Amino acid sequence: MSRILIVEDEAIIRSALRRLLERHDYRVEEAGSVDEATALDPQRFDLVISDLRLPGEPGTALIHRAAPVPVLIMTSYASMRSAVDALKQGAVDYVAKPFDHDELLETVARVLHLQASRRAEPPDITEPSGHAQPMIGNCPAMQLVYSRIRKTAPADVTVLIQGESGTGKELVARALHQQSKRAQAPLICVNCAAIPETLIESELFGHEKGAFTGASASRTGLIEAADGGTLFLDEIGELPLDAQARLLRVLQEGEIRKIGSVETRHVDVRLIAATHRDLRALSKTGEFRLDLYYRLNVMQIDLPPLRDREEDVLLIADALLEKACRRHDREGLRLSRAARREIHDYPWPGNVRELENALERGVILAEGHLIHPDDLGLSPPNAASPAPRKPLAHEPAKASAGPDDEGGGEDDLSLEDYFQHFVLEHQDQMSETELAQKLGISRKSLWERRQRLGIPRKKSPRRKSD
Repeated sequence: MSRILIVEDEAIIRSALRRLLERHDYRVEEAGSVDEATALDPQRFDLVISDLRLPGEPGTALIHRAAPVPVLIMTSYASMRSAVDALKQGAVDYVAKPFDHDELLETVARVLHLQASRRAEPPDITEPSGHAQPMIGNCPAMQLVYSRIRKTAPADVTVLIQGESGTGKELVARALHQQSKRAQAPLICVNCAAIPETLIESELFGHEKGAFTGASASRTGLIEAADGGTLFLDEIGELPLDAQARLLRVLQEGEIRKIGSVETRHVDVRLIAATHRDLRALSKTGEFRLDLYYRLNVMQIDLPPLRDREEDVLLIADALLEKACRRHDREGLRLSRAARREIHDYPWPGNVRELENALERGVILAEGHLIHPDDLGLSPPNAASPAPRKPLAHEPAKASAGPDDEGGGEDDLSLEDYFQHFVLEHQDQMSETELAQKLGISRKSLWERRQRLGIPRKKSPRRKSD
């Protein structure tokens, strides 16, 4: 409940205003002058409403004494000059007497809402190492994130976090868990893209002994392990359709059934999901269940990309640099002016994760006490990579040519070109697991390279037979 201090020398007006505000659930105290208001400590309140003309000092004297609490000025002299003078001195707004009740209440509500959003404090996050520190950033977009975390965390509802890769979605999930009523229970984090499709249902829901080849013992799933706590599913857009159907039942009924079992078990789990993909668009193509999307999207938190947090970039860089210096025992390293300028101007397509890697590289390569732009190893912001040449049907041998092959011209493919051509050519006929096996990499590496090269994933028509 917001606390409001009324400063008005006319008792009738003061009492009428108090009754009006108290009827709308505000806690109100009164003062007849600036001195009386100062004695009540105006900084204890959420808003000060003061008449302009008072015995002794004018109401504008409270603007600095109450700061950072906003002061709303009332004046019976509704001239433009008095209003402008009050605003110039720092008043948040003014109302003219006699005031309309609805207009006054609307102004009070707006000022209090604005003050609350500006005052949103970054939540503290305890890392797995036990070290606690607040989230970093003061830009308006992050203030909205902090406000949404503060309001959503205690509500115990499902949350969908959306944002580009590397924006810190897991940090938001940790903040939501640690400020929730489940803070003392476990937080289980799962990257859906890092688990092979053939294993993900077993990992999430568990299995009984003999449920499938290789199931030599019964196993508890990660959802059951999170019972009483929070389950964070990162990159939920990569979850196979069969697993989506099982997850929907967990959200609807609070029940799980292990693979190979006929018995169900009740679980009490709060689900937080994250994705960099448009789940609604995926639902239109049949890649994501629309009913699951609606279940997930009870509350939504949108994380801004680093390029939209211009005023936060250097704050984040300084905090990450301090961590990197501690890890590599290079205390005292600083960013040169040129390096700070380059960090500020770079568009950061990889967001905070890319910034962290660049600073780590700088700490390792720096030879003096300063980190210079060359140490960061950032490519020029406007350097556009050439569009890869599409492979021809008769070129498979050339695509795998090594560096010693003759020719060495533009037609020779780099490893990234070969990867891109191979995936685009075969992803309609192969599952993600088969693609990874053919390329000799893990499924997680395949997913990470897709993100880096911007190759969209297509659902395999063979999935049901896989």
